Amino acid sequence: MPYTIHKNILDTMQFSKEDLDYILEKTTLMQGLHESGKAFGILKGKLLASLFFEASTRTRLSFEAAMERLGGRLISTVGFQFSSISKGETLYDTMKMIEAYADIAVIRHPVEGSSRIAAGAVSIPVINAGDGAGQHPTQALLDLYTIVSEKKNIEGLNIAFIGDLKYGRTIHSLINLLRHYKVHLYLISPEELKLPDSYKKNLNGYPMTWEETTDIKAFWESDVAYVTRIQEERFPDHREYEKLKDIYKVNKELVLASKRQTTILHPLPRVNELSTDVDDLPNAAYFRQAKYGVVVRMTLLCLCLGVPFSEQRFQG
Repeated sequence: MPYTIHKNILDTMQFSKEDLDYILEKTTLMQGLHESGKAFGILKGKLLASLFFEASTRTRLSFEAAMERLGGRLISTVGFQFSSISKGETLYDTMKMIEAYADIAVIRHPVEGSSRIAAGAVSIPVINAGDGAGQHPTQALLDLYTIVSEKKNIEGLNIAFIGDLKYGRTIHSLINLLRHYKVHLYLISPEELKLPDSYKKNLNGYPMTWEETTDIKAFWESDVAYVTRIQEERFPDHREYEKLKDIYKVNKELVLASKRQTTILHPLPRVNELSTDVDDLPNAAYFRQAKYGVVVRMTLLCLCLGVPFSEQRFQG
């Protein structure tokens, strides 16, 4: 099955294994073009609307950096208070205005499903940069690329997810991609923050295997450990957050006791769940992970806009 042309990137369920292989291959090519200085100008004349109605640092800046590094330009709004939504304008109407201004839009919104509403309103491509506790597909794609870059392969890996598996949209999204590969997951969380059944059902019929545990020692069996913070902003009852916020902590002692050279990933920001004493370890990959985000998003911007790029195009 060839790569499916995706004008919009809204959730991780839209991608086949062939799509993922193609995106990983094109990202590797883009990384080479970027490092050689040949990527600048691919999107010259294109304009990105960067619409972030929820707090973001890495995702917003990496999308904007990606567009700039491709020679495109951008317009942006950050926060409801600086948009007409604060005056009562609907998301649909906001997007119809954006359609008149930009060639492509990236949107983060606190309401799950908002990116699909946005995409339904316009004819320009729309990329979901995170919608509530739902999906964060571009983070999942950069996480997948990070695993490939750090471990050279995905097949056969043991991967641990640690922390908030109930509300963690980065975890939900990455698991949907990893189901296409023969990997084994350790789902490490307190009972109150287990992976929702709806996501477990999506794994049926795929080569992935998984097991749930509350024991952080399962970390020692993993080739890759994906650590996440307990997300205070998602809890309906703050007392529950206070009870669970410090339940796990990955520190140097835990990492060095691993039976494997476990690669540590984290979507960031971190709070108390990942100690800074891990930062100087060679297998601490979370800052490299953030760096990979730029080249992955450079690739996705080009693919969504239908702008081809190849090594041959930039030779000479």
